[in-house]
Amino acid sequence: MSAPVDASPAPPWRSLALLAVLAAALRLLFLAVEPPTRPVGDEWTWIGWSIHSPAGVASPEVRFDPLATGVLFYPPGYPYFVGALYALLGSLGAVKLAQALFAALLVPAVGGVAARVAGPGAGKWAGLIVALYPELIWFSVHFWSETLFLVLLWWAFERLLAADGRLAPGVNPGVRASGAHATLVTAPPNPRAGGSTAVAALAGLLWGLAILTRETSLYFTPLAALWLARGRGPGLRRGAAFLVMALLTVAPWTYRNWVKHQAFIPVSTAGGLNLWQGNAPLTRQEVYDRYFAVQGLVAQYQAARREGLRAIAARQPLWIFEKLRDEMPRFWEADSLALVHIHRGAYGPRAPAVEALAALVVLVPFLLVLLLFARGVWCSPLGSGQALLLGFLGYYNLIHVATHGFARYRLPALPVVMVLAAAALAAWRARQPCRPGRRRRVVAALVVLTLAGVVAASLTRWPARLGPGAGEVEE
Repeated sequence: MSAPVDASPAPPWRSLALLAVLAAALRLLFLAVEPPTRPVGDEWTWIGWSIHSPAGVASPEVRFDPLATGVLFYPPGYPYFVGALYALLGSLGAVKLAQALFAALLVPAVGGVAARVAGPGAGKWAGLIVALYPELIWFSVHFWSETLFLVLLWWAFERLLAADGRLAPGVNPGVRASGAHATLVTAPPNPRAGGSTAVAALAGLLWGLAILTRETSLYFTPLAALWLARGRGPGLRRGAAFLVMALLTVAPWTYRNWVKHQAFIPVSTAGGLNLWQGNAPLTRQEVYDRYFAVQGLVAQYQAARREGLRAIAARQPLWIFEKLRDEMPRFWEADSLALVHIHRGAYGPRAPAVEALAALVVLVPFLLVLLLFARGVWCSPLGSGQALLLGFLGYYNLIHVATHGFARYRLPALPVVMVLAAAALAAWRARQPCRPGRRRRVVAALVVLTLAGVVAASLTRWPARLGPGAGEVEE
């Protein structure tokens, strides 16, 4: 009988690089074959704040001057990203091409996270899922901030885990061989393994850039820092380095808002309107009418935040239960912005059969990943890395329960689902036994029942969506 052989805890970077090349090729292929289309919804807004609006960051009037641009309602990260690419490359078509290549960087980020929390095999599976996932391919060639946010956020998570250096149970698998039989074994966590303050600072920089792209990650920052700082000595230094660097990255824009608008606005003002819109007993248009009736951008933000908090207070003590009932089905619905794009006629008139085929292409992978995620919750060892990711998944659900849910909003948290799904696939391929305890079985059952109910409810709407009149262009 040979001694256990521990696999390296480092992610399989060579395999992930090859998967990133595959992802780039698929995204460029889709860019080449996608039917002619037009921007829809907030795509116009992102393009405007990037290049077309007189107050856009790359417009001749602004020329990237943060005090000259009118960006405030939205975070500045994506307008500066698109504006810089446009200034460098000269056309929106070239920006799409560059963005498609940039989007492929999500593969090694998520694969690296999966490898660090569930082993190299899970890392490869996670990379493959990200590379092939149709919704991510679609987003990579459209003007939505999710592509930039995902890459920054998940590289921040990868570096955060690398800075920690303490392996969770099940991360460092080895093989104990005896004749024709092999048994997977796991090495215990090593509190002195890996990690560095410099890597933690890099994670903080990436996290800060992610906040400047999508403010929803701001409020998880102290929790991530506390996770990294757990224990004594090096952990505290790394947690502090992460937190300080994240705050220093955001601080210049916060200072810009103070100088330009004489108000403390950490990143943007959209959160106030979202809070009001998601909780007031008013229609969306009624909220908008009252919001824009207030004079001044800062005054609008303050009024919206105040009215949102007042609406929440008025709905106690049942508010959280009502919001869970209303928003969770929308957050996890069997839908996608890519399908909404088709339904709104952005590709022109379409036959219901075309929309049905697109729905299958987009939704079947989503449903399969959810099933594998449930299997991962059932079987995967729960270490500190998995706890961090599941904590982020819960946090991201809650902030959209507090405001409002939509299929697009789950995209930044979807890699958590993919990581657990990849862990389930890796364990299945390795023929690891799955013997969860009673508590784990209860949790997994609740996850399965919740997701099944949410998805089933949204699937019942598809017959009407594909019924008579479905081919008419919707403006």
